[in-house]
Amino acid sequence: MSLRLSVPWRALAAATLCCLPLLGQADDRSMREALQAARAGDWQRVDEAAIADHELAGYVTYHRLRDLLPDVAPRSVLDFIERHADSPLAEWMRGQAIDRYGRAGRHADLLQVAAREPEGTARRCHYYTALLDRAPAMAAAGGRRLWRVGRSQPEACDTLFDTLRRRGEIGEEQIWERQMLAWQAGQSGLVSYLRGLLGSRWHSAQQAMARVQADPDAITQISDCLGPECRGSGPFFAAAMHDHVRADTAAALEAWRRIAPGLRIAAEHRQTIEHDLIFYSLVRDVRSNRAWVDATLPQLASPDLLELRVRTALADRDWRGVLDWIQRMPEATRGDERWQYWRARALEQLGDKAAAERAYAVAAEERSFYGFAAADRLGRPYALNMERNQIDAAYRDRVSRWPAVRRTEALLRINEPGLAASEWYAAVRRASPQDARALGDYARRRGWHAKLVQTTIVGQLWDALEWRFPEAYREDFLTWGRRTGVDPYLLMGIARRESAYNPEAVSPAGARGLMQVMPATATQLARQLGIADPGSYGVLDPQTNIRLGSTYIRDMLERYRGNRLAATAAYNAGPGRVDRWLQSSATEAFDLFVEGIPFRETRHYVQAVLTYRAIFESLANGGSSEGVSMLTPAEKRVRYDGSLLARQ
Repeated sequence: MSLRLSVPWRALAAATLCCLPLLGQADDRSMREALQAARAGDWQRVDEAAIADHELAGYVTYHRLRDLLPDVAPRSVLDFIERHADSPLAEWMRGQAIDRYGRAGRHADLLQVAAREPEGTARRCHYYTALLDRAPAMAAAGGRRLWRVGRSQPEACDTLFDTLRRRGEIGEEQIWERQMLAWQAGQSGLVSYLRGLLGSRWHSAQQAMARVQADPDAITQISDCLGPECRGSGPFFAAAMHDHVRADTAAALEAWRRIAPGLRIAAEHRQTIEHDLIFYSLVRDVRSNRAWVDATLPQLASPDLLELRVRTALADRDWRGVLDWIQRMPEATRGDERWQYWRARALEQLGDKAAAERAYAVAAEERSFYGFAAADRLGRPYALNMERNQIDAAYRDRVSRWPAVRRTEALLRINEPGLAASEWYAAVRRASPQDARALGDYARRRGWHAKLVQTTIVGQLWDALEWRFPEAYREDFLTWGRRTGVDPYLLMGIARRESAYNPEAVSPAGARGLMQVMPATATQLARQLGIADPGSYGVLDPQTNIRLGSTYIRDMLERYRGNRLAATAAYNAGPGRVDRWLQSSATEAFDLFVEGIPFRETRHYVQAVLTYRAIFESLANGGSSEGVSMLTPAEKRVRYDGSLLARQ
């Protein structure tokens, strides 16, 4: 592992109170140069004397020991792990040792270092390879789990799989099962490879696969006994039906009805097929399948399918169905404020006002989109359930001297923010609730906005609202909100959801900065504003990013007649999709519009942003939600259909 900015912000060890040299005693410049040299393996440039007492000396030692692997005794690795147990360096070193010992075939050394099954597929394969002779049953069980996937596995798994095949622990039945998983996953190369591993006894099964690939309807003509002793039938029909369901859901159900009664396959495979059929029938709104879906779904009792069925009942305004399907949910799910809210809405529509108010009251106890919506129905202030944390001066002083805190500060001084984040979040993860709060207080006092937000997430400090929603970049949000005419609390809610207030956040798709602006969008907005294109790096500047993001959401608000629900959905999913959703719907209520958003990510995004917006306003109101409203009166009563689109 190269310890650069790209190192994941992983958990680290708890802070301890042992004494270390005072800050400033060692030379940060020497430490920075030594770490750079260590990464490059240029040990002649490392001034050991200059960094001997530095709190980050372990980072240089890490590179030295890593470079010596695998030609290092496991005792040296374990000593390092023990010495740095309160740092992410310990687990990084363990992982490096597993990799290097595994590749070198030093299995006894690997097992001394690996205290348990490691993370990561390659390391797990090294681990179970090392156990092949010492614990063959455990190795076989672990190896079969790694084998049973529909994609290619790392080269590190080759020895494990080859040995298990040679021993008969992975036989033709497991090869066939994996081939079916690969077919289902569209991995044609792996399908061909696995075909070559099967003998003549599987010839008819391979022919059946080829036939159904060419003509999905031919599944009704396939023998229900495939492979030796019919052991290939279950995986085959699960994979074949998966393909058929995705291609033509209505035809797939007709085929399933014909073959299901006489099909001799395991319950596991039958349930997989029926889950696929129900899911695609509901998502694609295949009305001809609805009676079968409603008859079959109660037998599966799948929480995700029950949720989907409630949502289709809402789309149909089938309020009795909403109640019935919510009632079938597991008790823990049914008690969630989302479903209590929809239960209340259904009861209200069916004329049972008293029961509806009781259900709304349950939902209104929670701090969420549906909790706030329920409070609005009852005319109550929002339940913020906020805790305020006070840390005394003596405790703060101790926190500042914790080794993990000092290493974090030192890493920031030498311009290693990625490593600093790793140290910090691991300390939070390992901390007690009290110590996690102390670390949150430290981050707040240091003005580490992104670290503060992540501290509340890692430490599960869900009620520490002043930390979860800090006043970061407040003046910029107020300024650009005023200049663009956009509610500044909405801007704060978007930034909080998009980046958790990390100004350097870059998404896998390339969106950048606090408000996650795409570079191409930044170029377009800069042209619109008559300013210079900020480029991929300039868009990370917080003020520039907020200016561009606020301009974009302003444009979306103008597009949807000032409606923040539609504009926020467009900020996430794009206006083209939102236009289509509005034009194809006839939704008379905001909650039905939000629940009907087809994309789960966008549905949750809109709920989060509007909830965060209300929280930011409440915090600005001294922590009181009195007088705060998540939605405007117009947003509550407008029709969510094509009429919401502003006409040019």
